[in-house]
Amino acid sequence: MKVGKIPFCVTLLVIAFLYIPIVILIINSFNESQFSGNFTAFSLKWYKKLISEKAMWEALTNSLIIGFFATLISVVLGTLAALAIYNYKSNLQKIHLSFIYTPLIVPDILMGIGLLLFFILLNIKLGLFTVFLAHTTFCVSYVTMVILAKLQNFDYSLIEAARDLGASHFQVFRKILVPLLSPAIAAGALLSFTLSIDDFVITFFVAGKGAVTLPIYIYSLVKFGSTPIINALSFIMLTLTFIVIFTSERLLNKKT
Repeated sequence: MKVGKIPFCVTLLVIAFLYIPIVILIINSFNESQFSGNFTAFSLKWYKKLISEKAMWEALTNSLIIGFFATLISVVLGTLAALAIYNYKSNLQKIHLSFIYTPLIVPDILMGIGLLLFFILLNIKLGLFTVFLAHTTFCVSYVTMVILAKLQNFDYSLIEAARDLGASHFQVFRKILVPLLSPAIAAGALLSFTLSIDDFVITFFVAGKGAVTLPIYIYSLVKFGSTPIINALSFIMLTLTFIVIFTSERLLNKKT
């Protein structure tokens, strides 16, 4: 099928709009000058400075810990919520589904303010724990939606066959449901972890004093003009992301 010139040109423009800033960011991460508009010489000094940034590593550690536990709890709660919504049709489940949808459609700034007021009302001290609770709140919704989509094409005759052969509910869940839903669970977990690591607006409201995650740390650097370090950090994160994607693709191809 021959592609027209106009769609082809529009596609190129969109790709250029999306990726040229990333290329400029990578180039400036090796710029000896602090100012992005003036490339003076090739240098690795911003990477060396990044390694010595203790605050950055602490923020990254906080983000990874929060992301891991928020993902873990979200996968468990999201999987159970999806199974309950799909298997039990009632007015109560409609209300349950509306609660699941709410974090997806409410603006982040409103959700952040709402959670902040909620924590203050319960007299919960703001910190990493409140960030974990906030991230779990919206990550559960994404996991539930991903697994619900998988359940739409799920073959329940396998479960009926297992029950006829004498399998218990736990055996059906462990040996049939979980393996068959594992791609959706993995996708939901990756999405949940990515959203947790990336979140800034909600985290900004509920973090409190001293609870710094990586997005908040990057925001503080931008505010004070330390952009070369951010360029170096961004390039490292991009590289790690591509490595993970490439490794995942290789493993999936080997399995198939």
